Amino acid sequence: MLSVLSYGRLVARAVLGGLSQTDGRDYSLITASYGFGKDFRKGILKKGMCYGDDACFIARHKTADVLGVADGVGGWRDYGVDPSQFSATLMKTCERLVKEGRFTPSNPVGILTSGYYELLQNKVPLLGSSTACIVVLDRQSHRLHTCNLGDSGFLVVRGGEVVHRSDEQQHYFNTPFQLSIAPPGAEGVVLSDSPEAADSSSFDVQLGDIILTATDGLFDNMPDYMILQELKKLKTTNYDSILQTAQSIAKQAHDLAYDPNYMSPFAQFACDNGLNEGSQMTSRCCSLSWLNTQTKMCVFECASGGVPSSPPA
Repeated sequence: MLSVLSYGRLVARAVLGGLSQTDGRDYSLITASYGFGKDFRKGILKKGMCYGDDACFIARHKTADVLGVADGVGGWRDYGVDPSQFSATLMKTCERLVKEGRFTPSNPVGILTSGYYELLQNKVPLLGSSTACIVVLDRQSHRLHTCNLGDSGFLVVRGGEVVHRSDEQQHYFNTPFQLSIAPPGAEGVVLSDSPEAADSSSFDVQLGDIILTATDGLFDNMPDYMILQELKKLKTTNYDSILQTAQSIAKQAHDLAYDPNYMSPFAQFACDNGLNEGSQMTSRCCSLSWLNTQTKMCVFECASGGVPSSPPA
C-alpha cells in the first residue's frame, strides 16, 4: 500500500519537507492500493482486499491508522489448499481487531499475534501459510510502529530517499519466515514461525513521508531505485494521484516479472545462492500512503510465491 503522511501520498508542497516534532496536530494517512493475482490478466480484487494469494487491509481506530499485507504461500495449492484463504482470513481478522479497538498502537506484533491465534482456535479448519507485515501510525505521537514476518515489507520515503525499511527474514533462499496452520499430526513437518519472531521497529515520521507496504512480488522484481523513480512522479496528494502511482508501480513489477532479459533482485539473489532462477511471476500487492493532517490514502502492490516446507501428502 502506498500511504502519504497525512496518510497516503504527498499532501501539499508546504509539508513535503516535514514538520518538527513540536507539531501538535494529529497526523493521518492518505492511502490507496492496487495489485495483481498470479493470473496477471485479472488485475482485480479476488474478494475483499485479496489479490490472488495475497491480501491486505487498511483500518482506522481513534488515534491510529493501521495497514497490513500478507503473502499466501502458493505451494499449498499442490495439496488441494487455496493459499488465499489463510492470508485473507488473517488480514480480515487483524482488521476486525483494529476496528474493535483490541490493540495497542505501539505494539503491532500484538495485532498479528491475536489475529493468528484466533485462526488457530477457529472451529472451521483452516490450512495454509503466509508472511505478514503490519504498520501502525500513532496519529498523536507521530510515530510509526511496524512488525514484519518474512519477506513482505515496507519502505518509508522522505525527500526522494528511503529513510526506513523492513528487514527480510529468511530461513534460507526463497523460504521466508511464515505463520502456518498444518493438518493434524503434521505440525512438526510444516514450517511455522511464531508471530513474536517478527522484526519490530518504531520511529518518528514527518508530514509528506511516503509509506509503501507490499508483498515480495514488488521487492523481488523492482530494486529501490526503480521504486523511487516512480514515487518521484507523485506531485499531488489526492487519492486518484496516489492510486495512479500505485498502479504504475504494480504494472511495472508485473512487466519486469515477464521480461526474460531482466536481471531482477530475485534473480540476482538466486545467482548469489548458486541457482538459476528468473523473476518472480507471482501475485503482487502494494500500498502507498502519504502522511498529512487531513485524510488517508494508500497505494499498494503485492506479490507472492514460495512453497510450504514439506507439507504432508
